[in-house]
Amino acid sequence: MQASHPIGVFDSGYGGLTVFKSIAARLPQYDYIYLGDNARAPYGNRTFETIHEYTLQCVEWFFEQGCPLVILACNTASAKALRTIQQNDLPRLAPDNRVLGVIRPTAEIIGNYTKTKQVGVLGTKGTVNSGSYRMEINHFFPDITVHQKSCPMWVPLVEYGEYDSPGADYFVQKYLEQLLAKEPDIDTIVLACTHYPLLMEKMKKYLPGNIQLVAQGDIVANSLADYLQRHPEMEQRLTKGGNISFYTTDNAKDFEEHATVFFGREVVATQLHL
Repeated sequence: MQASHPIGVFDSGYGGLTVFKSIAARLPQYDYIYLGDNARAPYGNRTFETIHEYTLQCVEWFFEQGCPLVILACNTASAKALRTIQQNDLPRLAPDNRVLGVIRPTAEIIGNYTKTKQVGVLGTKGTVNSGSYRMEINHFFPDITVHQKSCPMWVPLVEYGEYDSPGADYFVQKYLEQLLAKEPDIDTIVLACTHYPLLMEKMKKYLPGNIQLVAQGDIVANSLADYLQRHPEMEQRLTKGGNISFYTTDNAKDFEEHATVFFGREVVATQLHL
């Protein structure tokens, strides 16, 4: 019997499921393992050192499950841990394996969206403070000015199922107004947290019609498809049974209940003790 070599998809909690939903739709033939580190979420306000420690622990677990490729479908982990894992940890742990994030694929194409060259980025405190989006976008598009705003209340609103409630409007409107106050000519806003697509309909109520909201799911899925086409040596290592397994470091039943909202279909999870 052939050993399974799935693609690992990681997030600190549920949000990465919005990215994984697009990946699984775009590339349904592969086997996947999704892990949400819900017991230690949220990552947004933690230090670089703590996020690196937690993320690396989960990446090592994926490798133990036979995953040669791991996607950090978490902006905070991508911002604060990815570079160190790629440069320092991978050569030591598994030099033939790969770990990819969600920031670069977005940064590579954001210039296709903006006409004014004024781009807004909404994210967690950790993602915004890391400066990763500004650095990556300016690497590909030096003429774009990036304006950032952290939205500390949005993840809790989504996690507690309040994203569609009237109470969420106050915080959605507040953070959008604060972002646009920095630069009225912003015409493109990147949702730099995988929870935020669930608030997209509310955001549209408080934004001018000319502003585009850019969610990451389809961007990351298309980028992964391109990566696998360009790297046949990795693509050939992956097993193709269309199997998906879900794991959480917290209560499995609670994860299943929330995850269905993010993933768009029923989820059956297993609790994992790291």
